Amino acid sequence: MKNSDLHILFACSELTPWVKTGGLADVCSSLPQALKQAGVNVRIILPGYQSVLEKIPAPTFIALLTLPLGTVTLCKAEMDGIDVLLVNHDVFTNRAGDPYMSDADRPWPDNALRFALFSQAVCEVAKTTSASKTDIVHCHDWQTGLVPALLSLDNNAPATVFTIHNLAYQGNITMSEYNRLNLPDELLIQNGLEFWGQASFIKGGIAYADRINTVSPTYAEEITSKEFGCGMEGLLLYRRRKLSGIRNGIDLQTWNPATDPSIAANYCAATLEKKAENKLDLQKTLKLTPDPDAIVFGVISRLAVQKGIDLIVEAIGELPDRNFQLALIGSGDSKQQQQLKKLSETFPERVAVTFGYNEILSHKIEAGADVFLMPSRYEPCGLNQMYSHRYGTLPLVTRVGGLADTVIDYAEGIESANGFVIDSADSKLLIDSMLTTIDLFTDKSSWTQMQRNAMSADYSWAESASHYIQMYKDVLGSD
Repeated sequence: MKNSDLHILFACSELTPWVKTGGLADVCSSLPQALKQAGVNVRIILPGYQSVLEKIPAPTFIALLTLPLGTVTLCKAEMDGIDVLLVNHDVFTNRAGDPYMSDADRPWPDNALRFALFSQAVCEVAKTTSASKTDIVHCHDWQTGLVPALLSLDNNAPATVFTIHNLAYQGNITMSEYNRLNLPDELLIQNGLEFWGQASFIKGGIAYADRINTVSPTYAEEITSKEFGCGMEGLLLYRRRKLSGIRNGIDLQTWNPATDPSIAANYCAATLEKKAENKLDLQKTLKLTPDPDAIVFGVISRLAVQKGIDLIVEAIGELPDRNFQLALIGSGDSKQQQQLKKLSETFPERVAVTFGYNEILSHKIEAGADVFLMPSRYEPCGLNQMYSHRYGTLPLVTRVGGLADTVIDYAEGIESANGFVIDSADSKLLIDSMLTTIDLFTDKSSWTQMQRNAMSADYSWAESASHYIQMYKDVLGSD
């Protein structure tokens, strides 16, 4: 089978730059582009959120779809030469803000309805060949987990691939909620959607998809264990022959210090000395003390327990006598925001905290920081450690998931090391490793060697896309 014979419908709930809460959006934007460049026919289908429609003033009307949960309008827009189908309904189009969370920092109470409706629309589009053929529906995370389940009831439906970006987010609902959605009873079984007395959207993808994959090889192994399986490890072990891990790539054009328009001075591995200009620019931008000798720790993160932000707060409190600075941007848990706010008030000239999402500042942190902190308790793939490598910013990470697959610890030798790795998400281990980075930072020869190691890594989507293409062909039984 030629790549041009493949017709893939990408079903996702986020898409950079139109709607983004995390790395899912970046993957669902970059991977289709890499597939298209490899000759694959790709379409994307996305909820028509209000925030998205504001960025697309005149999408093309396609059809009205009458679904069990309501009637939706299907429209079409284009992103970089790829058709994006938008599912428009009041539950998406008349709601401002975050796609999943209310202003009260709680999930929208009708999320089950919203993404069940979206999943029904995906199924309808997938089974309709009048506009474009679909060989495989590639679904992403719990928001599309019902798609493989629903399509399993139709013998003529396209095949399905389900990618788990983060198993901890499962879309679990009560039985009464499930009954209100009028979903098929035959799906609510132990090896189907039923999950410990509830119903689980993500379990639909795991139980019914023709292939399951995660976003790094190590995470694919981890989620079959009790520690990382989030209650799904038994089913994942049962379906292990259908489970694999493909490491994410990154957008090499967007994250390229040689051409990045958001940073003060462009540079590459051969001109690393210019990175110092970006450090000074970051310090001035965040009103930190301009000091080339201070080691700058950068953080760009969701503020969640998963990300180990509490460990960073504790560690910074133990380093007051060292010459360090912290530049952090993130949004999420209100308790962690308060902890970070207090930390910045305690060390106003050393700690700069920005809440929210700011793409330009994110690029400035990647270019201006010396070390990027990611002490995650779990990390399916992680993107920022790869962005950091591109910018010669050495990541300090936990040995989990995609972090374990991409970061080589300093202790393994300067010739190959590209960062620092701690064995578990533990504040003492983090403090010790941060002290190591502070000491090593004065050894400019070793530091520069590690930076060049980091910048030489190949994180192009082309390699990852080739693995996805082979998986698609395996699903269809073609070479």
